[in-house]
Amino acid sequence: MVSHSGNGASVLVASLRRLGVRRIFGVPGESFISVLDDLGTANDIDYVVTRQEGGASFMAEAEGKLTGKPGVLMLARGPGGANAMAGLHAALQDSTPLIAFVGLIPRGYSGREAFQEIDVPKFFAGVAKWAVTVEDPARLPEIITRAYSMACSGRPGPVVIGLPEDMLDQAVEMELADATPAIPAAAPTASQIDDVIAALNKAERPLAIVGGSLWSDDSRQKFEKIARAANIPVATAFRCQDYCDNLMAGYAGHLGIGMDPALKPLVKSADLIFALGARLDEHTTASYTLLRSPAPEQMLIHVHPSGEELHKVYQADVPVCCDPRAFVDAMEGASGGIDPATGRADWYKQAGDVYRAFRQPKPIPGDVQLAEVILALRDTLPDNAVISNGAGNYAGWVHRYFAFRQYRTQLAPTSGSMGYGLPAAIAAAIDDPSRQAVAVAGDGCLQMTIQELATAKTYNLPVLVLVINNNSLGAIRMHQERAYPERVYATDLPNPDFIAIAKAYGWHAAQVTRTDEFQTALDEALSTDGPALIELIVPIEALTAGASLTDIRAAAR
Repeated sequence: MVSHSGNGASVLVASLRRLGVRRIFGVPGESFISVLDDLGTANDIDYVVTRQEGGASFMAEAEGKLTGKPGVLMLARGPGGANAMAGLHAALQDSTPLIAFVGLIPRGYSGREAFQEIDVPKFFAGVAKWAVTVEDPARLPEIITRAYSMACSGRPGPVVIGLPEDMLDQAVEMELADATPAIPAAAPTASQIDDVIAALNKAERPLAIVGGSLWSDDSRQKFEKIARAANIPVATAFRCQDYCDNLMAGYAGHLGIGMDPALKPLVKSADLIFALGARLDEHTTASYTLLRSPAPEQMLIHVHPSGEELHKVYQADVPVCCDPRAFVDAMEGASGGIDPATGRADWYKQAGDVYRAFRQPKPIPGDVQLAEVILALRDTLPDNAVISNGAGNYAGWVHRYFAFRQYRTQLAPTSGSMGYGLPAAIAAAIDDPSRQAVAVAGDGCLQMTIQELATAKTYNLPVLVLVINNNSLGAIRMHQERAYPERVYATDLPNPDFIAIAKAYGWHAAQVTRTDEFQTALDEALSTDGPALIELIVPIEALTAGASLTDIRAAAR
């Protein structure tokens, strides 16, 4: 224990330091200037000043994904907390550890609807595992330790802590623990591993679906080795494509938005589904159609760190509640009992052939072929480059054509939030400036958080943005065309000059109007000292990676 004398703000910062927090994302607010003063005096925890709380919340969420430890967010009261909701929702749906601190009005003003007053437990109840207001500074270490544990344990997620201004200013003397609390990892029992191996050995057409949280690149490599040896093809859950080397012979592709139509019958023809870490949510199961609810036709092994997820939609034949990393370690130790199943070699190859065929470039209308652009990006970047995106049809080209090779090289929200890509790339570059971060964004998606171009320039980060400009909210236009062909309303985007905006923020910027211009623009952008943006001009006719606007209209008639 360490004696501490100061105020609530100093206790807060000391507690974060004890937990190994390296940085906090946010926009400064007057309700926590005492915290800012303590941070500035010690100067050992970086406060990353963003341009809007929505961008800050996406950055904190992305850092939680990248590190496996809670991303930390510090928000001004009222509007500041409200602006951060999208990132908290992403952390909830993506099972990402995150701790958000929200400055509040003085305790004596509560209940009077004072300026920017919010009730933290009520306001954040729907997007947090736990939301609490600290009334006594002496309880800060206790509450922060509990928040850290809750954010990381079971199914990880966000925790929100309210900080009244006068509580932070209140003097306090206390003892602080001098060690980071250990988070126990639940491991499977020997009998559970035996049940899993027995089920796999009986299966003729097993298919693994990997996803969720609490993974590591070591776990990815170990599981790939097990899958190759046992001829078990692997598919990835929605926006978890980096959980498997996409060039592995038995990689079948990704489930979710923009999935390969040929992957659906493959899943349905499997006689065993081995869901490892994945929630089996709406997009991963193609709107709950790939598996029958509540009892799938296929045998189901479901491994998940939260017991609340097991049997939530689908009844598992072999449910295992444990940390996926501990499960993979146990499987590796017992892998001698897994049948090599040479009879499944054709099934394994068939699954891999599905993905390899899907990744062949498909032409689209216009002079910029996005398949060739993404394939060129893949060929140019190192395997450890981080690719991020938000929501929109443009993401379909990334999901289809970019082959992910290492864990946590994909940052994409399963919550489907627009505006995520740029802040996530910034967080990745701040976390590790030695590796390239690339945000792919649509014209509508980028403008949700475009002001964070300033944040990237402030830190002169190696961030590259590819903005795909079709002057439309393409995803909504697609649904509109399917339901009401050629009756377009509210989805056209009269866009600004993205090149001029990027240059105004101090970025290198270039526009590409033909495919053969892209490689030169890419090479110049990657050689730039600092952030760079490339605008790709595509017609609205190139509406999706799988079908043109003409195709969609024809199918709707």
